[in-house]
Amino acid sequence: MDITQSERSRELAERIQRFMMEHIYPNERRYYQEAERLGPWAVHPVVEELKPLAQQAGLWNLFLPVHEDGLTNLEYAPLCEIMGRSHLAPEVFNCSAPDTGNMETILRYGTKAQKERWLKPLLAGEIRSSFAMTEPDVASSDATNVASLIVRDGDDYVINGRKWYTTGATDPRCQIIIFMGQTDPAHPDRHKRQSMILVPKDAPGVHVVRSLPVLGFYGVPDRASEVMFTDVRVPAANMLLGEGRGFEIAQGRLGPGRIHHCMRLIGLSERVLERMCRRALKRVAFGKPLAEQTVTLERLAEARMKIEQARLLTLRAAYMMDTVGNKAARQEIAMIKVVAPNMAQTIVDWAIQVFGGGGTNNDHFLSAALATTRLLRLADGPDEVHRNQIGKLELHRWLNSDPARTGGGADPMSPEESESWSEGGLWPRPKSLP
Repeated sequence: MDITQSERSRELAERIQRFMMEHIYPNERRYYQEAERLGPWAVHPVVEELKPLAQQAGLWNLFLPVHEDGLTNLEYAPLCEIMGRSHLAPEVFNCSAPDTGNMETILRYGTKAQKERWLKPLLAGEIRSSFAMTEPDVASSDATNVASLIVRDGDDYVINGRKWYTTGATDPRCQIIIFMGQTDPAHPDRHKRQSMILVPKDAPGVHVVRSLPVLGFYGVPDRASEVMFTDVRVPAANMLLGEGRGFEIAQGRLGPGRIHHCMRLIGLSERVLERMCRRALKRVAFGKPLAEQTVTLERLAEARMKIEQARLLTLRAAYMMDTVGNKAARQEIAMIKVVAPNMAQTIVDWAIQVFGGGGTNNDHFLSAALATTRLLRLADGPDEVHRNQIGKLELHRWLNSDPARTGGGADPMSPEESESWSEGGLWPRPKSLP
């Protein structure tokens, strides 16, 4: 496995770092002030001022996949880490969620007309988008619970449903929503009941009910929203890929998105650790600096080890996605989605302890960082779902190889039992187990 950073990626990383020093870090306080004073329903002027500078610097849409003459996942990962050091940065580079995932979705699965109508202005940063999947009335950790309906009516589809944590819907620049709902509730395969469809935000019947705070924060780190869809009528041509293919699209969309989230969390953790070190060197308690207190030294050491471990695991996942594909890398993708948010949340928590009471307000970046890390233990699937998948894949890895029982690696189960584990996608328990 070669995870060496390419020359192209290294050169872009240096340029992004210079841009961050010159434009991002000096404007962060203003960004948080605008987010707080203007709220999640407004455009934040500092973002719009910096976007043209990023475009002029050639630091725009760097997330685009390699088949579009873009970067590989492995090349993009270190850049994403640098952007993750600031809540302001990703959108300035047009590399923020949910737009990146939505743009990749339309790029991969959209028709020529859909790309012309929605992808072009998204790539240009002229509009923003939203993604509507999670629902308040069902346990959305199991996405097959999605209950919203997409019903064919002649040349149109009629959409009804209530969504929340629909990222970006309060943004006045948002013009298009990717909506997931059921087109065939009775299909025997519950993974083929759902579809994804493009819904213009200004379509009659789309109502953004409210902005949802994330641990008290509105707009940063996430413009989470509740949205009602009542008899929303859109052309049948707005369907993505075809009826019943919503889960197929979701899997193609979420793999790269999880890499992006995890690398941004590593960048955030690096910055938090830097601040923790500087604070520990300056503050004196009980006659000596915090940096000389054993508990602080242990936490600094643990933080460094956790960051390095998470980075290596994430880069491995990126390498595997590039070389063997998202499906073969699904265990690695699931692992980083558990490891990175938990690592980051722990480090932010330790930093708050070093900063004391000041760590709980907005003066030191830490409260917003804590909201981000805790949020990402739920976004794109909660820890528990990923752990279950990791465990089932691990069981399957050794299903047909048990030298301790067979002496030579032969299948210790009957063909019927083995088949029940390897087919169906849900990894049901073998029949011989209670």
